[in-house]
Amino acid sequence: MGRILITGGAGFIGSNFVHFWRARHPGDEITVLDKLTYAADPSQLSGLEGVRLIQGDIADQATVLAALGNATRIIHLAAESHVDRSISGPAEFIRTNLVGTFTLLEAARQAWAGDASCRFLHVSTDEVFGSLAATGRFTQESPYRPNSPYSASKAGSDHLVRAYGQTYGLPVLITNCSNNYGPRQHPEKLIPKAITNLAAGKPVPVYGDGLNVRDWLFVEDHCEALSLALELGLPGSVHLIGGDCELTNLDLLNRICERLDLRLGRAAGSSRSLLTFVPDRPGHDRRYAIDTTVAKRALGWSSGLSLDEGLGRTIAWYLDEKP
Repeated sequence: MGRILITGGAGFIGSNFVHFWRARHPGDEITVLDKLTYAADPSQLSGLEGVRLIQGDIADQATVLAALGNATRIIHLAAESHVDRSISGPAEFIRTNLVGTFTLLEAARQAWAGDASCRFLHVSTDEVFGSLAATGRFTQESPYRPNSPYSASKAGSDHLVRAYGQTYGLPVLITNCSNNYGPRQHPEKLIPKAITNLAAGKPVPVYGDGLNVRDWLFVEDHCEALSLALELGLPGSVHLIGGDCELTNLDLLNRICERLDLRLGRAAGSSRSLLTFVPDRPGHDRRYAIDTTVAKRALGWSSGLSLDEGLGRTIAWYLDEKP
């Protein structure tokens, strides 16, 4: 029987990971530490046996130490992650993403006392690398060039994690992922906002010219990569996790529009008429893309779900299954 602490486990990626891990490790004790902010939903963990949910702040040392207990695995998913919110109110991003990560690292260092068999997996984003030109992909050697308070706070947390591995020998791992999508995502994000707004006949905002490029990764594929990294990754390793699926935001939204027109029995082009161009946001990165070569080689992982299948499952969840 294993013991694992999952921070942010009531959020989007976190709750999907809890379901993924429980299905594959039915005997493990799972503790979820989540502040239960607006972006979390504890009902997404309902019905899961052997999962203990603690409402608490990862920046509070006593709370973190109590939650960690005798767990030998930490997967750190708790983060403030919405770029627009980081622009209007960056302080909470610094507290959660930087101070919170520091508090977790200190707790692990104290609790594990040099036990090399433990693992601390820090889940980060490709946004720490900034923006790409029309060609090329991010790799483990890409320089850090964050362009928003959110990505800067995640970049800082990456550096803290690496430093604790180098200085204290803490058995840390880092993953940087591309844009996730799938069930259980908060509707402020692009894909769920598009689905729910379009289904309700409401406009969907499109920043700038809509030609910003993102690499889309289905959340369950990401969960599999995280599980493999936690089990197979060597301390100090960094793995970039992407979907090998680059699309402009406008192309992505057009695909969603076409699917919803068919599903809802609308005339072709009806949903597309709801796309509304709005002024671009400050510091909006033009393109992200990830080179997954290292993850594929070291972990034996690859993204398994096509975008068409992933979008189909996501739309079905929001329209048919969402509580």
